[in-house]
Amino acid sequence: MNAWTYTFISVFAVSLISLVGVVYLSLNETRLRKTLLFMVSLAVGALFGDAIIHLIPESFEKLTGKLTAPVLLLSGILLFFIVEKVIRWRHCHIPTSEQHIHPVVFLNLIGDGVHNLIDGMLIGASYLVSVPIGIATTIAVLLHEIPQEIGDFGVLVHGGLSVKKALLFNFASALTAVLGGLIILIIGPHVANISLYLLPVTAGGFIYIAAADLIPELHSECGISISIRQVAFIALGIGLMALLVLLE
Repeated sequence: MNAWTYTFISVFAVSLISLVGVVYLSLNETRLRKTLLFMVSLAVGALFGDAIIHLIPESFEKLTGKLTAPVLLLSGILLFFIVEKVIRWRHCHIPTSEQHIHPVVFLNLIGDGVHNLIDGMLIGASYLVSVPIGIATTIAVLLHEIPQEIGDFGVLVHGGLSVKKALLFNFASALTAVLGGLIILIIGPHVANISLYLLPVTAGGFIYIAAADLIPELHSECGISISIRQVAFIALGIGLMALLVLLE
């Protein structure tokens, strides 16, 4: 029951992050960009920290076979690469208008829904292994979801949706995390070690997101002061993951 309780609290928290788009309305573009850069830095540290401090060691310790954990880890990286490719496969050049909702809106909602479904499954699988690992994974997901959801909200509004509709549809898409968590909690007890096999896949996904998606964003600002603060926030994210080891 602990796994069920923690999972549902976590996936609902992740879903609520989709409403962070309202912050977009209260900040000017310059201030929002600077804030997001530091949130992205924190997310980079948390994702790398969770993968390397929690998920990978647990995978190599619990999974039998010399190649099982490494292959699943690399499969996670490849899986998230493929998912991102599918999400980005189409680009529309028709101007957005009140009569034409840009296809990027639908692609964004579908892609975000799949992404959140996977997040929910990963959170549920982590809690089935242990509560501390579940908490670490939830924090890592939350931190990388904040800048992503603000970006998604901006895409939906730019694509032709009203602010209210953008918030509603973004939240509906985020609720697939609940479905993902539910799927894992139901099938977990009936499929031997499914949670353990998902851990290295999760680690691979987190490494891909941090290295391929988030770090390039940080290179958009190269000033010494900003770079130092980015490094500090990355270290803070890693430190948070290291601190959670004390809960195990």
